[in-house]
Amino acid sequence: MVHEYRSQGRLSPNSNEEDMGLLLAPRLAYFAAVARHEHVTRAAAEMGVPQSTLSRAMVRLEQDLGVALFARRGRTVSLTPAGRTFLTSAERALAEVERAADSVRADADPTAGRVAFGFLHTMGSETVPGLIRAFRVDHPRVRFTLVQNYGEAMIERLRAGDLDLCLTSPVPDAPDLVARRIDEQRLRLVVPDDHRLASRKRVRLAEAADETFVTLEPGYGLRRITDDLCAEAGFKPRVAFEGEEAETLRGLVAAGLGVALLPPPAVPRPGVVELNVTAPRAVREIGVAWLDGHPDTAPVAAFKKFLLSKRGTLLPE
Repeated sequence: MVHEYRSQGRLSPNSNEEDMGLLLAPRLAYFAAVARHEHVTRAAAEMGVPQSTLSRAMVRLEQDLGVALFARRGRTVSLTPAGRTFLTSAERALAEVERAADSVRADADPTAGRVAFGFLHTMGSETVPGLIRAFRVDHPRVRFTLVQNYGEAMIERLRAGDLDLCLTSPVPDAPDLVARRIDEQRLRLVVPDDHRLASRKRVRLAEAADETFVTLEPGYGLRRITDDLCAEAGFKPRVAFEGEEAETLRGLVAAGLGVALLPPPAVPRPGVVELNVTAPRAVREIGVAWLDGHPDTAPVAAFKKFLLSKRGTLLPE
């Protein structure tokens, strides 16, 4: 005999999908167990719940769906056509939850977990590979998801939960973040090798007031630093080209299209000369940042401690 159920417990047609998901999720495992055993008592024993609890859960599930999932004969049940359809999706959903649980457990594993780490483009060729190599001496199985981007984009990814830590500049100051200064990096005025200043080793930034600049786009930390340093030197830079990557800017300088304030290159670039800036003091601070109050997994905590131990030694002289 097909079980009769009342309809007043059903969700209204206007109920949203999120409400339906919240109602159904706790009952899917119960439903799958009953469907697997076709017997309420055996299913209750497997799930470790009283038989009455399991029976009530199945009745409520049918009421919420407005569909009979089981044909009942005492404690023995069989799936209706609707029940078989629902079981296929329920098993898929439960398997996906199990995969997600396995994934987060693996990421939190102290010896082989995962760290989502963001850093500036200019640190991608040498600084970050060197850091990870040194860290993995003591943590050889820790895995990394690496993201290169500009500062503001990485901060947003921190807030979204996509990153655990990031190396950025300037060091952010926001109430929802924790940031620690790690090191500073000297910036140089990069000019074409046939430029009027190319024979110099050092220069005051004010001497470039009449030059055309190539810079990173607005929103990049280095662009903000460039604008601030030029303002401190008494001028506003005339910007001819804006880019997204420091080495592209060096190429533009080598082509004679302007000058730029840039950190030192990983490998010397032909066609340009890099001048030390004596005034104002041209540096950018490098810091590590993370979301305040965000709990760390063991591998993230270990890598954070490692980064903080690099104060003053993160970058080459």
